[in-house]
Amino acid sequence: MNKILIANRGEIALRIMRSCKEMGIATVAIYSEVDRNAPFVKYADEAVCVGPAASNESYLRGDKIIAICKELDVDGIHPGYGFLSENADFTRAVTAAGITFIGPSPEAMEVMGSKLAAKEAVRNYDIPMIEGTDKAITDISEAKKRAREIGFPILIKASAGGGGKGMRVVEDESQFEEQMNRAVSEAVSAFGDGAVFIERFVENPRHIEIQILADTLGNVVHLFDRECSIQRRHQKVIEEAPSSCLTDALRSEMGKAACDVAKACNYYGAGTVEFLYEEGEFFFLEMNTRLQVEHPVTEMITGKDLVKEQINIARGNKLPFEQSDLTISGHSIEVRVYAEDPRNNFLPDIGKLERYRRPSGMGVRVDDGFEEGMEIPIYYDPMISKLIVFGNTRDEAISKMLRAIKDYEVVGVETTLPFCSYAIDHEAFRSGNFSTKFVAEHFTDSEVLDAYFEDEAEIAKLFAVKYFNDHKRSGFYIADDQISKWKLNRN
Repeated sequence: MNKILIANRGEIALRIMRSCKEMGIATVAIYSEVDRNAPFVKYADEAVCVGPAASNESYLRGDKIIAICKELDVDGIHPGYGFLSENADFTRAVTAAGITFIGPSPEAMEVMGSKLAAKEAVRNYDIPMIEGTDKAITDISEAKKRAREIGFPILIKASAGGGGKGMRVVEDESQFEEQMNRAVSEAVSAFGDGAVFIERFVENPRHIEIQILADTLGNVVHLFDRECSIQRRHQKVIEEAPSSCLTDALRSEMGKAACDVAKACNYYGAGTVEFLYEEGEFFFLEMNTRLQVEHPVTEMITGKDLVKEQINIARGNKLPFEQSDLTISGHSIEVRVYAEDPRNNFLPDIGKLERYRRPSGMGVRVDDGFEEGMEIPIYYDPMISKLIVFGNTRDEAISKMLRAIKDYEVVGVETTLPFCSYAIDHEAFRSGNFSTKFVAEHFTDSEVLDAYFEDEAEIAKLFAVKYFNDHKRSGFYIADDQISKWKLNRN
């Protein structure tokens, strides 16, 4: 492959392009009208507008993307994550057009895209799974009977989805039918597929995932684990590698299980197998058939560039290393910097980046797609960046992240940075004694939380002083004692 089109936007498009350029591969960006001046567009060797701002008129237009590839003699398409990255029909169309799709086969996507099909595929590999139904529920009375056998509380889950959609916890039998109907309705609305099933509800789980790489020759390795338990709305906010709760023996066992999941669907490319973990036991959850948002922490502890590995696998190359060649070095933490207000239920806070200064220093990495003065568009996910740090130990990584967050200046929108600072500095996180319930259990004390928002408020104040005083010569001036009325980064 000599030229790759990145069918994505923002930080992940820019991150993929950097690896392509290091490999001597030309890059093509596609962009919507609202992204015309984004950094990833400027960085690409070629860039083509693919449509209006709305995703279904731009980044989801597979037909337009393939036409652009033909026009520009593109050899391969890298989908990043989101948008068309797990769309089997798009993958087939790409291949039919004579273009290499940098990712797994459409068949593997379809198997792992359905939680029920995935369960069936891995059944012969003796991989631990949570007790529940093996088929989609069609008979409510039979489902109630099975729920009683499993024991309440139980979890109703959509087969096709993720992100907490089509998922309902049922505390007792009296709620069963109502919650079932809600789950089905939500699944149909979100995924166009109302198939749901039930499982025993794991009450205090850790969310652990294993990164795998597999080539087209049947070789599969895992690149160890990531801890992804700190979430809001079933979406991750903080990740680290490796997890603080796994022993070496358990890590190895989970790694083998992840490789077996890949073998169960003849997988090739980069993928992530997700597990729930509780009190020494782990259970297969699902497989994501793409690059993950949190892949940088794995790169930091293994020294492997996952995008380069994806491209080499798509070229038909054999994996250049075996499992015995891979080791964990140090510790890495990533926080997702969202334009959201943590004190207002993490609601999006769209606006202009009046001031934007990235942290730096040894072991600090920022994957972003914005510049100062840019607007956070309302049409896409509100993630501004990913802030990643590396330390020789977990304690060192924690200290480095807390410093990097303090050095990160964002004015104009609320962000998740204060929440991330609060969470990482919390005793539950420092001790490693936390679960996916961290937000519900700990993010409640407004007086404690306010201290973590003072830094951002101070940045806003300093920016306002500078902004107005810079305009003295034009006759526009505000005194320091008037600054209390200036609200940029604090309600």
